[in-house]
Amino acid sequence: MSALKIEKGASSHSAYDLRDPNAQVIESHTLAVLVDNEAGVLARVIGLFSGRGFNIDSLTVAEVDHLGHRSRITIVTRGTPAVIEQIKAQLGRIIPVHEVHDLTVEGPSVERELGLFKVSGKGDKRVEALRIAEIFRANVVDSTLESFVFEMTGTPEKLDAFADLMRPLGLSDLARTGVAALARGA
Repeated sequence: MSALKIEKGASSHSAYDLRDPNAQVIESHTLAVLVDNEAGVLARVIGLFSGRGFNIDSLTVAEVDHLGHRSRITIVTRGTPAVIEQIKAQLGRIIPVHEVHDLTVEGPSVERELGLFKVSGKGDKRVEALRIAEIFRANVVDSTLESFVFEMTGTPEKLDAFADLMRPLGLSDLARTGVAALARGA
């Protein structure tokens, strides 16, 4: 009988979380932070990251409650499980922060990002860019005789894949909004 080969890490098909909380594995986490919409709050949240040497992969902010003057900050960051716990604890101690949710571990969530891609080219490259855009369900939002601007929403991985395919076809500029995320379900 052969030995079982179980790798460390949680599986979406397993009821058990097999991750070692003390492991030094770098993980990506999406944090949703509900804060008062007032001057200086974003600077304080970002200062927490920069002051401790933590990196932010993606950052989006928008007011979500006009009457209550509350904003939602969505942050994608990387770190070991211990570092992520430290970040969440320190975020929770900032006075105008009302809630901190780690969407990565709290259950299923939906993450989307908007990207604008400027692709310059003529002839066959232009036709190929349109064909790939159709496959990815990207919309043409601007067109000239020498370029297209495509708009696409999806997961960050989908936008990365689209950009990788457009580079050889003349991708000349790119703008991305950052991740917006919500927990699924009730």
